[in-house]
Amino acid sequence: MIGIYLSGTGNTKYCVERLVSLISSSAKAIPLESPDVITEIQQNEEIFIGYPTQFSNAPYMVRDFIKRNAVIWKNKKILCIATMGAFSGDGAGCAARILKKYGATILGGVHIRMPDSVCDSKLLKKTTDENRRIIAQADEKIEKVALQITNGVYPQEGVTPVSHFIGLLGQRLWFYQKTNGYSKKLKINNHCVGCGKCVSVCPMKNLALQNKKAVPDDRCTMCYRCISLCPKKAITLLGDEVVEQYRIEKYR
Repeated sequence: MIGIYLSGTGNTKYCVERLVSLISSSAKAIPLESPDVITEIQQNEEIFIGYPTQFSNAPYMVRDFIKRNAVIWKNKKILCIATMGAFSGDGAGCAARILKKYGATILGGVHIRMPDSVCDSKLLKKTTDENRRIIAQADEKIEKVALQITNGVYPQEGVTPVSHFIGLLGQRLWFYQKTNGYSKKLKINNHCVGCGKCVSVCPMKNLALQNKKAVPDDRCTMCYRCISLCPKKAITLLGDEVVEQYRIEKYR
């Protein structure tokens, strides 16, 4: 068994690492952008794949990765783990349906609520204490799911036809244009000092330094990693100002 994940601010990384470690002390979890990820998938039969939901969809980077590597999924047994700031009808199902097309067996799906990590929006922001409570509740759920899986029972959150209907009509169709490809909308303002932090952490290699300033390309996967780590709060995506830089370690 192995866990793989896309994680911008640490939410999904934390959830996948904790879940696989509770099920097997020898299991490891690695990021989707790791150079070893294909080899690790090929060498493991059971795979837990985690990602944050974006507008009730799996991130385009995750969907693109699955499709570009279609041949590696045949006969793999997969649990999809979707983290979210509020609600997702079928966040886990968004990747599960693609994987199933390429011959994977879908063991189930898990939805885990975590603190909102969209740094440049006030919409879902909570206090520090509230975020700590959310993480404590997530810990309880992960422990419960680990026990279920150890007993051979896999949760089916987000992978049922009813969930698909709720996710598609309730949210995703309204926002599909925001998740049908990589984003070109990453903004970097004049507070940038060219430190290169964002360049080094981007999972898509979407940023470069030009004339001592970070410059984005058109392959942003909206993970918010660069935005949450920029020391000058110079990067935004959905909003125009950084409201709060979220990192999970701040609330633990």
